[in-house]
Amino acid sequence: MPDGPLIVQSDKTLLLEVSHARAQEARRAIAPFAELERAPEHVHTYRLTNLGLWNARAAGHDAEQVISALLEYSRFPVPHALLVDVAETMARYGRLTLQAHPAHGLVLSANDRPVLEEVLKSKRTAGMVGERIDPSTVVVHPSQRGHLKQALLKLGWPAEDLAGYVDGEAHAIELAEDGWTLRPYQHDAIEGFWHGGSGVVVLPCGAGKTLVGAGAMARSQTTTLILVTNTVAARQWRDELLRRTSLTAEEIGEYSGARKEIRPVTIATYQVLTTRRRGVYTHLELLDARDWGLIVYDEVHLLPAPIFRMTADLQARRRLGLTATLVREDGREDEVFSLIGPKRFDAPWKDIENQGYIAPADCIEVRVTLSDSERLAYAGAEPDEKYRLCSTSPSKSPVVRRLVEQHAGAPTLVIGQYLDQLAELGEEIGAPVITGATTVNERQRLFDAFRTGEITRLVVSKVANFSIDLPEASVAIQVSGAFGSRQEEAQRLGRVLRPKSDGRTAHFYAIVSRDTQDQEFAAHRQRFLAEQGYAYRIVDAEDVLEGGA
Repeated sequence: MPDGPLIVQSDKTLLLEVSHARAQEARRAIAPFAELERAPEHVHTYRLTNLGLWNARAAGHDAEQVISALLEYSRFPVPHALLVDVAETMARYGRLTLQAHPAHGLVLSANDRPVLEEVLKSKRTAGMVGERIDPSTVVVHPSQRGHLKQALLKLGWPAEDLAGYVDGEAHAIELAEDGWTLRPYQHDAIEGFWHGGSGVVVLPCGAGKTLVGAGAMARSQTTTLILVTNTVAARQWRDELLRRTSLTAEEIGEYSGARKEIRPVTIATYQVLTTRRRGVYTHLELLDARDWGLIVYDEVHLLPAPIFRMTADLQARRRLGLTATLVREDGREDEVFSLIGPKRFDAPWKDIENQGYIAPADCIEVRVTLSDSERLAYAGAEPDEKYRLCSTSPSKSPVVRRLVEQHAGAPTLVIGQYLDQLAELGEEIGAPVITGATTVNERQRLFDAFRTGEITRLVVSKVANFSIDLPEASVAIQVSGAFGSRQEEAQRLGRVLRPKSDGRTAHFYAIVSRDTQDQEFAAHRQRFLAEQGYAYRIVDAEDVLEGGA
């Protein structure tokens, strides 16, 4: 019997023994089709899902390759039923195809007519298709291309989109050559995206997703629309493109609450695009009128519903999604697959850390005990008030002060959810506070001062969760979060993962109230990072106050 590193189980979980000599080899073989669920010290757990298998099929892997990998690396016989299920699941992808027809434009074709009959009978596809050309082909309204792909995925028959892309308006963009080169994984990510046509690149925070976007723009050589989370992120993208590409300031426009510029490369915020007046998304319509060749979605996992609708209408353009994690608490990962495209590249966080491109991190959960009066107040609180009460416990303040003292001089971020709590902490540790009410110019001024070392402490709300480049930040102290959001935890750790000039380790503290919802939500928030191999140490607040974590 072969001594493989993998145990394949009938519930579709794959257990990988990390210390096995062939573990890395097996990891690379299963990465295209298996989703990593947990990555603690000794055994990593992967799962086979329909979406993962369809992702693999869309990326050019067939069932034979998947089955061969499972058989080659499995320590025990692979359950036959699982192999049959893999083959049949992957065979569902591509029985329907979207194609460009010379006479009828966009059509949906089937190589299996009963499948076509089944989906056309569904209420989900009503109004999306037109006349029947022949028994296996039906006309699709071009504006319904994305909506139909969503509907077919939910019906379990994901369509292969072979209809191609319009070229878009040509625009010369080159990567600047001034002493830097793309890292190998960035180059691989760009190639994976370009050969696939559209799709998502998953890279850890701090691993240079913006440079992947710039590289894709240089490959495309077309006008580009970049969608970002906020105005600060828009300006960071602009600065990075000016540094890393041949683009000039006149070629890059900002479309935000403050400015409305449409240029060959336009960086727009999700927020302004989803502004509706009298039931109409006027900004969406204005931007949609431009002949873009490429759309880049920064933090693609955050796509709000109106942007999903816009994306459904932009299927004729190449689309690149960038994210550190495709985790969505609402389970809408399938919409990212159907509207942006499949995952084209995914690099585990620890792999990038081992290559020296992101900083190693020490993750510590500090547990505080509520006072008797706080416990009584918590016990009698209404359900919707319980989390706020335990998250904003005054017991957390001395711990924050002690940790800030312990890391005196180190660039430190204190991060939280509740504004009154953050205001008090800002006063206690003598640090400026950045919230949604802070003007864009003031945010930029404070972030710049933090980058240059003029100030070493910042207190920030969730406005700093995404797309904020603070490369020297080395300590993050989280005092409250958005309930059990895994992607928020990942983004907050990401604020301190950019590699440090002196190679030092980053420190991430989560201060949690014991025996409350705060502790329960913290456990859920940490799941994604645990899956990526980050282990939290748990320490008592008293130990921190007495001698440090």
